[in-house]
Order: sequence, then structure tokens, then C-alpha cells
Amino acid sequence: MKQPQRLFDIVCFDCDSTLSRIEGIDELAKRAGIQEKIEPLTAAAMAGTLSLDAVYAHRLSIVRPNRESIEWLGQRYVEEMVPGARETIMALKRAGKPIHIVSGGLRPAIEPLARVLEIPASRVHAVDLIFADDGTYRDFDRGSPLSRQDGKAIVCRALTASRHSVALVGDGASDLVAREAGVFVVGFGGVERREAMEKGADAFVGGPDLTAVLNTLLGTAECQ
Repeated sequence: MKQPQRLFDIVCFDCDSTLSRIEGIDELAKRAGIQEKIEPLTAAAMAGTLSLDAVYAHRLSIVRPNRESIEWLGQRYVEEMVPGARETIMALKRAGKPIHIVSGGLRPAIEPLARVLEIPASRVHAVDLIFADDGTYRDFDRGSPLSRQDGKAIVCRALTASRHSVALVGDGASDLVAREAGVFVVGFGGVERREAMEKGADAFVGGPDLTAVLNTLLGTAECQ
């Protein structure tokens, strides 16, 4: 695997199975007692054997999460933070790196984790939900690029537009697509070790502690 040729101006993280040990849509399915309908679709999308485009709307149409379940999921993300997540984010901030979350997950559920990690809401890129007045599920933001396979490349391309060098830490096939935007992709296998990521990422860290990615993301001077 190639080594980064320069230090990174911006560092992005996936959420599910990267900053937190869970897959949000699978947790919602378990809560509703329908995990057998959802988990195989999630696994196939993360492994790259099924496009995210093919499963995103379908999974939500089955689960139909309401406002209460999304608030519950937000707590689960915080409870299940991966070891070293907070320390990793703090170390990168001390080195002056702006941190972004770039996720195909559901924005209102991810925001509580972002607050705990002191990542501004303006740097959380995820998919919004639309609820009815009574809090029931109506739809998701179908205009969000992050509901598609190429979404992370689109978001990261905007971050690189000012000639910023960007790294993305993630675990699945949708993270690898960010390489098309000139992003240096660091695979994290501390929760799920996926073959596609291990083979395709620019660097790979087995985990389980997220702080191991700092060896790739920071230069020697920045670690001091």
C-alpha cells in the first residue's frame, strides 16, 4: 500500500463501524424485530457486492424509523463509540486538522455523537430524514448524494476544491469510492475487517483501537 506523500489538511471519518461499533440501520431493524430483512443487505453493500443505490431507499422503506427510534439510535452511537475515538479526534484537533464526519447514515442520529466528539454540526455530512407532524417516518432526503454509492466522492470533492489534501477513514466499499476525488483512504478494520477495504485502501489499520490511524494521518512533528 502506498504511503501518503504529504500531510493532510482535512481528516474525515465514516461513522458506522468506524467511529461507532454499530451499523445504524441494522440497530433500527433489530429494535423493530426485522433484522433478518435488513442485515444481509447492509453486509452486501458494505462488502461492495451490492450497490448502495440498490439498498438505501429499500431498507428505509422497510424499517420506517420514527423520531423516537432515531433519538434512541443517537444514544446507541455514543454508547458504542470505538475504543480510542475521542482520543483520536482530540489528537487531530491539537494538530490543527479540521474534522468532518462523512456518512451515509442518518444525520439526526449521528449528531449526538458529533457533539460528544466536539465536531461542529456544519461538518457533519449525512442524510436527513423527513418526519410527519406526529413523528412518524415520511421519507429521507432523496437529494442527498450520500444515499448513493458515489456520495462520499462527491462530498470529499467539494472539500478538495481549494487544493486541500483530504484523508478519509472508513470501513466499507462506499468509502473506497472517495479515492476518485483524490482522497487518501485509510481502511479501519477494528469493527469489521472487510476484504474490499483491506485490498483497496491506500492504508489499512486492523484495530481495534482507532488511535492506530494516527500513525498514518499525522507526521512526526504533528505528533509532538
